[in-house]
Amino acid sequence: MTEKTNKETTDTGQNNNVVDMLLSKNPNQTLDSETMILETQKRVWGALKKGYEYSGVINDSDKFLRKNVFSKLDMAVLYVDLVGSTTMTLEMPEEKIAIIVSSFSQEMAAVIRQHQGYVLKFVGDAVIGYFIGENNSLLAADNAVDCAKSMLTVIQKGINPILNQYDYPDLMVKIGVDYGQNIVVRYGADIENSHVDLMGPAMNIASKIQNMAKPNQILIGNDVYQRIHPNSKKEFTQLVWKNNEWRYRSRVTGEIYNVFEFNG
Repeated sequence: MTEKTNKETTDTGQNNNVVDMLLSKNPNQTLDSETMILETQKRVWGALKKGYEYSGVINDSDKFLRKNVFSKLDMAVLYVDLVGSTTMTLEMPEEKIAIIVSSFSQEMAAVIRQHQGYVLKFVGDAVIGYFIGENNSLLAADNAVDCAKSMLTVIQKGINPILNQYDYPDLMVKIGVDYGQNIVVRYGADIENSHVDLMGPAMNIASKIQNMAKPNQILIGNDVYQRIHPNSKKEFTQLVWKNNEWRYRSRVTGEIYNVFEFNG
């Protein structure tokens, strides 16, 4: 009886592991959020006190894109935008604003890389990241959503407590994530130096979704929602648009494209 029970337990565990693998949830992949927060605080503190400078983080993306120029790639795209930077410019010295915005951008870039993503670029006070889904679209979607959650944690528990010590206002962000195909484009014939970028529906819709988010809100498109782990789906609810403020339609069905908000 005991032997049978142990076997059933083992089989159940193995089945659960297989399901998790198929659904892109790697049980062994863990991020130490406490360490991540502490390291963030050290860097932000150093930036404010001593002018700490971050190392570059976009080179990996540049190399990857140059290897795949004119290729169409499936990916999850994440936009994170700093809210209220205009208000900060009225309340703080310019040099401090520059340090804070730079630190914010670099910390968001670090979170993207920790979740196996690439940092596409910094645009003003926004950061754009992408997660390749060619081999595993489920994993890419999960990584992007987990990344968005970690961004909120890093800001609320890592960056803001340091800013509070200087009586600076809290940072807030709006995050949008979508999934789909984008094409790698190169602007010019110079293989090594011409600017490379991404273009496509997923880039556009992720940006539109992010624009609709409220401060400290994560919004994801339906193509992301359908790919994430069932446990993650429980943390999201579909948005109901009341005033036709969202008019973008699914690229597949032609119906209004569903958007989901994170409730964790």
